Amino acid sequence: MTTNTILLLLLSLVIAGGLSYFQYFFKAKNYSKVNMFLAFLRFLTILGLLVLLINPIMTKNSLEVTKTPLAIAVDNSSSITALKSDKKVSELYQELISNPALQDKFEIQSYQFDSEFKPSDKFDFKGTQTNLDEVAKNLKSINKNLIFPTVIITDGNQTTGNDYVYRFDPANKVYPLIVGDTTTFFDLKINQLNVNKYAFHKNKFPVEVFLQYAGDKSANADFTISQGNTVVARQKVSFTTSKKSATLNLLLPADKIGLQIFKAALSSNVKEKNSYNNIKNFAVEVIDQKSKIAIVSAVNHPDIGALKRSIETNAQRKVILVKPNDISQLQDVTVLVLYQPNSAFKPVFDNTKLASTNTFIITGNNTDFNFLNQQQKSLVFQMSNQKEDYLSEFQSQFNLFAIENIGFENFPPLQNSFGTITTSGNVSVLLSSKIRNVATNAPLLAFAENQNKRTAFLLGENSWKWRLQSHIDNQSFEKYDVFIDNIIQYLASTTSKKSLVVEHESFYNSGEAILINAQYFNKNYEFDEKARLTITVTDGETKQTKNYDLLKGNNSFSANLDGLAAGKYSFTVKELNSNTVYSSRFEILDFDIEKQFVNPDVQKLKQLALQTNGKAFFENQADDLIQQLLENKEYKSIEKNISTKTPLIDWVWLLILIAALLTTEWFVRKYNGML
Repeated sequence: MTTNTILLLLLSLVIAGGLSYFQYFFKAKNYSKVNMFLAFLRFLTILGLLVLLINPIMTKNSLEVTKTPLAIAVDNSSSITALKSDKKVSELYQELISNPALQDKFEIQSYQFDSEFKPSDKFDFKGTQTNLDEVAKNLKSINKNLIFPTVIITDGNQTTGNDYVYRFDPANKVYPLIVGDTTTFFDLKINQLNVNKYAFHKNKFPVEVFLQYAGDKSANADFTISQGNTVVARQKVSFTTSKKSATLNLLLPADKIGLQIFKAALSSNVKEKNSYNNIKNFAVEVIDQKSKIAIVSAVNHPDIGALKRSIETNAQRKVILVKPNDISQLQDVTVLVLYQPNSAFKPVFDNTKLASTNTFIITGNNTDFNFLNQQQKSLVFQMSNQKEDYLSEFQSQFNLFAIENIGFENFPPLQNSFGTITTSGNVSVLLSSKIRNVATNAPLLAFAENQNKRTAFLLGENSWKWRLQSHIDNQSFEKYDVFIDNIIQYLASTTSKKSLVVEHESFYNSGEAILINAQYFNKNYEFDEKARLTITVTDGETKQTKNYDLLKGNNSFSANLDGLAAGKYSFTVKELNSNTVYSSRFEILDFDIEKQFVNPDVQKLKQLALQTNGKAFFENQADDLIQQLLENKEYKSIEKNISTKTPLIDWVWLLILIAALLTTEWFVRKYNGML
């Protein structure tokens, strides 16, 4: 409180006293108790009003102690149970959180992780995947700009996500508490098996297998791949103490069309502690032909290479590069991609056999827009010679096919000629354009359908930057490649529009997310948000059924079928208002990745500790870990002085007191006949 405020308060005392005296005692004939009481009430009332006018600031100081966070992340995956360490993990967790010294020094944060990361103090060890990368990512966000230690109770066996060793903040020490038996046992393991999801009938498809051996003696093993009771491949493998891994490359025949299930097995005459990791099931869908996509261009551009790579990630598609004057190569193509068409493309447009082929037109700085106006009527171009950069804006009401927003608004701009683009006829816009965040109301990516011919338009070059940006955002090209595949799939399809469209895989591995996505369209082929979709799943062996509701998402409905056991399933998706149904089947392969491990990954956890200047401890060294945390002088509590300033005018009770004083004074004067 300032000196001026104190002087004003003293002056208020004098004024309040003077006015009270003047009203009740000046020229008064006697000094009765009633007068003295009324003078006191008036004194308090005037003083209260003056204090409110002065409005002094009341300051309250309090001390707050902020402790250093101690993040304890517990591995909740089923590999902990497989290593028979679930009870030990629970004991170690309780020992850490119940330690009084740790409680006094740290703010203990408890988390669990498997495929996901979340706060928890109870663990069931039923997670189907282990993702330590999620621990690193989430702790960076939760304790941003803080120096804190992390204890991870885990076996270190990661099954999904990025390599966790270099994902943790090196400024914050990580202390892995390693659980599981570190004794080396004789173990043969199919470490990884790579195979394409699709193969082509009457061809051979490659299978790449990585085998791993643990032991202190030389060993011989048999590797086989079988389909049903038939062995389709067999190979002898030898391991020594210096050669503990092997890579096999095999070619298998694709003799039957449809989903083909195979079993890879690695065996020897020595009994193993864990034989589950000796077998791995995999599936390949054999298709009868490969669709051909032609990219026609008169110029060289990075867009062409990026587009070819994206399209060919789907093994069912083959891309050929063609010059506009070489139309002889275009007779059996499924989709034509016309990159920056100009007058040289006239033979392509004039060929009657190609006239009904669906096309994907991509424009840019080398496009002849007058020529393009003559060859199609869906978009009308009025363009200048000036170049412009166009940003994209996702249109969520797009309904030709299911597609998610993969971050289009964050993609770099495409370059095209500046001008006006108007739509004509049946055109659906997936992406509209913006110039420096100002909407142009013009399409950037649009689809047209006219007399059963489908055309897609991407109005700008440099889409290769989109693919690169998608990889930066997601550490993978997958989302962008799926986006391109959806466009090609739409153009390759000649089937009529369906009211109920369902997307699913033919097979899934145990532990993978099993998502069924569906869209329902009304008579005008508009996405119906009020649709009521259910799915009935039937076990092919037990014939038991389960019913689920599909939940509405962004422009689609979805059901998560996680938790189903391995086996064959049939399912039916039904729209309850119209009774429209879709039926199909899928298979879940018996493969539990969390049962593949015999020992904890000690080497990688020690590497993580070294990377963050921490230290790795084994399950019998919990006391040493606690001692290390307590003795580390980096982690100190911070004492803060919190000063709270409150204006006196905010005191509602003071206003109520003034009102009560005035009321009391009035009643006393009324009672004594002084009014």
